[in-house]
Amino acid sequence: MPINITMPALSPTMEEGNLSKWLVKEGDKVKSGDVIAEIETDKATMEVEAVDEGTVAKLVVAAGTEGVKVNALIAVLAADGEDVSAAASGAGSAAPAPKADGAAAPKAEAAPAPAQTTPAPSTPAAAPATTAAPASVSSDGSRTFSSPLARRLAKEAGIDLSAVAGSGPHGRVVKSDIEAAVAGGGAKAAAPAAAASAPQASTAPAAAPKGASEEAMLKLFEPGSYELVPHDGMRKTIAKRLVESKQTIPHFYVSVDCELDALLALRAQLNDAAPRKDGGAPAYKLSVNDMVIKAMALSLRDVPDANVSWTDNNMVKHKHADVGVAVSIPGGLITPIIRKAEQKTLSVISNEMRDLGKRAKDRKLKPEEYQGGTSSVSNMGMMGVKVFSAVINPPHATILAVGAGEQRVVVKKGEMAIATVMSVTLSTDHRCVDGALGAELLQAFKGYIENPMGMLV
Repeated sequence: MPINITMPALSPTMEEGNLSKWLVKEGDKVKSGDVIAEIETDKATMEVEAVDEGTVAKLVVAAGTEGVKVNALIAVLAADGEDVSAAASGAGSAAPAPKADGAAAPKAEAAPAPAQTTPAPSTPAAAPATTAAPASVSSDGSRTFSSPLARRLAKEAGIDLSAVAGSGPHGRVVKSDIEAAVAGGGAKAAAPAAAASAPQASTAPAAAPKGASEEAMLKLFEPGSYELVPHDGMRKTIAKRLVESKQTIPHFYVSVDCELDALLALRAQLNDAAPRKDGGAPAYKLSVNDMVIKAMALSLRDVPDANVSWTDNNMVKHKHADVGVAVSIPGGLITPIIRKAEQKTLSVISNEMRDLGKRAKDRKLKPEEYQGGTSSVSNMGMMGVKVFSAVINPPHATILAVGAGEQRVVVKKGEMAIATVMSVTLSTDHRCVDGALGAELLQAFKGYIENPMGMLV
């Protein structure tokens, strides 16, 4: 019988992906392990391997199709000895309806769909929330007393407060009265006067069309002075996660200045002492960022109460420092992770980071290489940024924002001197890393940066 090939879930959180390329065509024979397609997720492009042998009978989803749901049918294989044409003809009924490239038109250019496509019944239930619950004045002009929560719930449910009998003090309408009215369905029907006075409400949409705010904004600009670029999967994911982070995580910031002269001198010594490969290239080339990663990992090891993640029921205390490193790539950023960084030498961290960074820019990382982790480092020093605050990347509780090292005037033993100074800012999740604990972690980091030999023992 035909073998269905479906869109795989390439990560635990993946819901859909883009089928960027087919590496086979109809009529090709494949065997288990052959790479047949490339799937683009929000952060990476991954290869899909066949798990069965057979002949490609039909490619159900075309290359370049966006928004293919996980487990949707994408191709059909005919098993050995099976009629290929018969297998292909049976694939049409199971084909999904993914979102193709041509359908990805900007929302502002498409006509907004009405919120209601069937005629509304001529009852007050069809009135929009903003008119169905004008507030606490009844049809005869008397005032209906209600709690603020009850008024909000009534507005959301489209209920006329004057039609609800209040059970609170002096007939005050409270939350339980609104909930009972919603459950019984009688409160909306009990306000015929409101419906009669506004018959046009029966055909009004229940809410403003989606995208109205974008359309309103675009009216501020001259036609032809802009172009609309649809958000890709990566940008949507970044936006979603950053909004989630800022809305759910109470950020707290701690900053400190670190002198870099000793670290820069040690880095030069270690790079000069690097053994040579057969081609003459050094076995490693340490960067300041490599040493920052190591210092952060050792600090998390030394201050284990800060190496945590928050859940509603438990504090997750991590046994290792898995440090994510923000890498800028076209269209966004990604955070590959150095696992157990506190146990790795600087040379191993350097070479591993170089490999991860290259594959990140090519979108070739595996999900396990950029998902999870216990903390993060975001270094904008190479861009000349002096100081900034980074947004925490859940499930992390901390992220270190690293600025540029620059020569500054400092005071040593009562005298002015010149030192290379780097400003760093630690963002913490105040639910699990308080200010004092964050300061302790940052002081440990400063100690390793200013006394870098401690990273070698």
